[in-house]
Parts: sequence; C-alpha cells; structure tokens
Amino acid sequence: MCGIYGITAHDPQFVQQYINTCSHRGPDGYKVWWDPEHQMTLGHNLLSIMADPQLSTQPWKTPKGNTLVYNGEIFNYEELKAKYKGKGFAGITGCDTELLAWGLDEFGIDFIDQIDSMHGFAYYDRENQKLYLSRDHAGIKPLYYAEINEGLVFGSEIKGMLDKVPNARTLDHLAASFQSRTGLNPLRQTLFSGIKKLLPGETVVYDLHDKKIVHTKRIYIKPNANRNFNPEEFRNQLAQAVKRCAIGKRKIGVFLSGGLDSSVVAYELRKIQDKVHTFTNKFNPEVNGDEDFNSDAKAAKVLADSEKFIHTEIEITPKIFASSWDNSVYFGEQPVYTANSSMYCHTNKVLSEHEIVVTMAGDMGDEILGGYTKYQQILHKRFVVKSWKDVLTLWLNRIKRPVPLVDDILSDEILIEEFSKCYSDELWNENDPTASYMALDCVTQVPAEFFSRNDTYGMAYSMEGRFPLASKYFMQYCLDIPTKFKIGPRDRDTKLLSKIAYKNLLPSQIVKKEKTGWTVPVGHWLKNNTDRELTDLYQRNMAEENKINTITVNAKVGKSLIPAWAYKSWKEKYKIKY
Repeated sequence: MCGIYGITAHDPQFVQQYINTCSHRGPDGYKVWWDPEHQMTLGHNLLSIMADPQLSTQPWKTPKGNTLVYNGEIFNYEELKAKYKGKGFAGITGCDTELLAWGLDEFGIDFIDQIDSMHGFAYYDRENQKLYLSRDHAGIKPLYYAEINEGLVFGSEIKGMLDKVPNARTLDHLAASFQSRTGLNPLRQTLFSGIKKLLPGETVVYDLHDKKIVHTKRIYIKPNANRNFNPEEFRNQLAQAVKRCAIGKRKIGVFLSGGLDSSVVAYELRKIQDKVHTFTNKFNPEVNGDEDFNSDAKAAKVLADSEKFIHTEIEITPKIFASSWDNSVYFGEQPVYTANSSMYCHTNKVLSEHEIVVTMAGDMGDEILGGYTKYQQILHKRFVVKSWKDVLTLWLNRIKRPVPLVDDILSDEILIEEFSKCYSDELWNENDPTASYMALDCVTQVPAEFFSRNDTYGMAYSMEGRFPLASKYFMQYCLDIPTKFKIGPRDRDTKLLSKIAYKNLLPSQIVKKEKTGWTVPVGHWLKNNTDRELTDLYQRNMAEENKINTITVNAKVGKSLIPAWAYKSWKEKYKIKY
C-alpha cells in the first residue's frame, strides 16, 4: 500500500509537495522521478508489506525502459510467478511491483485480466508517449485525475492536487445532485469540480502528444448466476481468498464487527495463523432505545472467546467521537451519508497504535451474498425490475430522505443517463435481476462508501486494508451462484450460503444474529445531551441549522443529524464554493 502521484509536465516541485501532503500513505520511503527528455514527472511514497523497502523503491524502471508507480497488492503473485518462471520473468525481488512491471511490458493492459489484485497504478510507456492509469475490478484502491493546461495530473488522494486544478474548490453540480438523491456519489465526477476518479475496473490510456484520453478498458465482474451452490466448495473458495489476502510480512488486524462476514474472515484466518488480532467497537455510555447498539460487540466477543483471538474492544464515547471529528472530515476528503465516519477514523488510529499495518474486513459480503432485505424485495417481486434502466432507477431511490448538497438538483432523467454512462448493461442478467442489482452495488455502494473510508482512514495511519470477499476470484465465484440460493422467503433468510456453510463451525449467536449496522449512537447522545463537549461541537458547527429539537429519538436519529453536519464541516474544511 502506497501513494502514487504524477503530472504530464516537468514539475518535480509539485510532485514533491503532493508526496508531502500525503506522506501518511507511505512512511517507508519516497521518490520523485522525471523524464529528462519528455513531459512526465512521477512520485511515490512507500508502505512496504511484501518485501524489503530497499528492493521495492518506486518509481520502478521496467525491463523495457518504461516507468511504473503502483499502489496495491497482487494476491495471485505466487501463481503468476510460477507460471512465468523461465518465460522471461526474473522474480528476483519477491515484490509484486516487479511482476506488474514485467507483465505490462509483455502483455500491455491485458495483463490486468490475469491479476487478482487491488490496485491503482500509472504506467508510462516512454517510447509511444502513452500513460496508462488503472483501478482494480472492485474499486478497492482509489485513483483520481484531472485534465489541466499542462495535460494530466493524478494521484491517490484529492487533497494534494486541489490547488493545481482550476476551480477545484467549486462544487461539481452533477456529482452534488447525484449525492443529494442517493447519499453517495459513484459517478466519475467527484464533488470537486474538474477532478474525476477512475471507476472500478477502469483503465484509461492518455496520449501525451494529443493531451487526451484515447482508449478505455473496463473489467466487470458479471452476475452470471449459472453455478450450483456447494457448501464445501464455498468454504474452500473463501478459505483460499483469505489465504491469498494474508500474504506479506506485517502484522494483521481484523475488523470484527460481530456480523457473519467479518466472522468467517477471522475464522479462516485463524486456520492459517497462530495469532489473530481482532478489534471491535463498544459504545459507552449505552443508550436505551429501539436498538442494542452494542449487540455487535457482544457477538464479536463470543466468537473471539470461542476461537481464542487476541481481541480488543475499542471504546467509543461522546468525547472520542467529538475529538475525532475534524480528522474524519479532513482525511475522508468527500462526505458520505453515514453517522459513523468519526468512529471509523478513531478505530483505525487505535489499530495503528497496536502496531497493525495490514487490516482485514468482511466488506462486500452483503452485496455478493445477499445480506440486505432490499434484495429480497426484488427477488420476490415487491419491486418490479425488468430492465437495466429499472435497476438504475431503483438504485437512484435507495434512501428515503437524503441530505441535499444543492438546491437545484438535476432531474432524475439526467441523473439516470449519467449513471448509465458509468455503469453499462454488461451487469444486466435478465434471468436474475436481483443479481444484477447486487453486482451494481458491488461497484457503486461498496467502493464509494466502504472502501473509500477504509483507504482514507487506514492510510491516514499508514495501514493497508484488504478484503478477501472482494477479491476478483471470490467475487466472480459468488456472483456465479443464482440469488435463489442466497435468499429465502422470510426476512431473516439472507446470506444463506454462509449460514449453511458455517452453521456447524461458528457459534449459533453469529450464524443466527440479526443484521445490524455497526452504528454509533451519536444521535441519541446529542438528543439526550449526554456529553456537553459533543453537544457544543455540534451546535457550534450547525448554528441555525441545528435540528436537535425537531426530531424524535429512534434508531435513525443519527442519520437525521450527522450527515448534514458532515457536509457542512466538509465544505468549511475544504473551502468549497457554491
């Protein structure tokens, strides 16, 4: 895990400033490189996981004289190393950057089809004056770019390029409209005007002579829904995914939410490592409400005791939530519709203090295994979905009361048209519309909310996040299984694959646990004035927009208060113009 940066100009000072701004992404080294004969400057800072830092310094000179900067991991490195042994690949360093550099030289961007990875990389073809920017199949790793007068500027984070991109601190109307409708922004445009992101599975080719993108390649994990379910095969596939994600030399910590997905990840990791370090959140003070906010912590402890994990409960109090607020806004870069960002930010900080360098989590499980009741509603035809446009329309209405970022929200017709430009009907399976919606969630909701928070908050404390359930092979395996095997007729009949496969291996409290959202009860704390410091922070930030006295106390109270606060704080922190 690292940070990559670049500009199609001779500007080492800017790239060095970019590296300095994002120094948290890689404490094990940094380097700036420029082409002495052409307009290209690249930079990199390193968080070494797989190899000696001295053997993995980037920018990396490829065998054919090209240059690569790369952020990520290739999880099938060993298989590909064995495949190409004696066929041109030296494999001297034990570093996957060496493999990626060689593969791109030999096969071009089609080498991406062979790797099971999480990645954001830039590959500079010096002879042909082409720049290749690529993001992994699931959007686990971010990569942002902007077209400016000098050509193209790009990097792993937005904050370092803001002052290089004209009018970047102006709110992008399309992105703001989409987020105002859905609570998330999975479009190519970011909320910062002029700054875009590579979409999941997307690789673009930029011509340095013509100063434009001349080619785009897209990898989709398609919902084929053509495989029968076998519990033993499912466990084997999941075990292999965890094993691949456990590579490296650094200490691993698992985000153990108490839910089924993180539990199976931790369980499988325990089979290959003597010591498994797990972490969960526990809220103090507890609240009397219509939801047990500590039910996840209780379930996680049951599994941790059963499997003898080295388990840590991270206490979240109103004061901790308040003290982490500013960092969560700054490192998060773009707000999302959640009450939990401050908690996530603090949790990553604590893992880092426990010397964790690699984290694992169960993200993507709900989307590939059928963990949401909305999937049941599609499967049982409570929602009518007969086309890809129906899927996109339903997704646009994913939440009931989103928080508007702008007053003049673009029409649904325009938003759906723009949505379809980013996510094509290659994800549509007329024989399994539910699987089509799930596949769309995999490349929209998951990277826009879950992977982005892990990258921004994990890298804020120099940690690499890994997600076995989002690996290319395991995603495809699960999306090859029809929805009818994953979901039953009753509300609790979700994630049947995992429940059936692990029913005799995990404690019943885990397998039968009702789904909860790992949600901090900050709305209750504010409404009940539990902590003066937290209440003062909210009221000071929101002023006339304070809504504490206008809402009722229930499980949704946080979502009624916090997203609007987060949006306002973000606009102030990043000096956003309207």
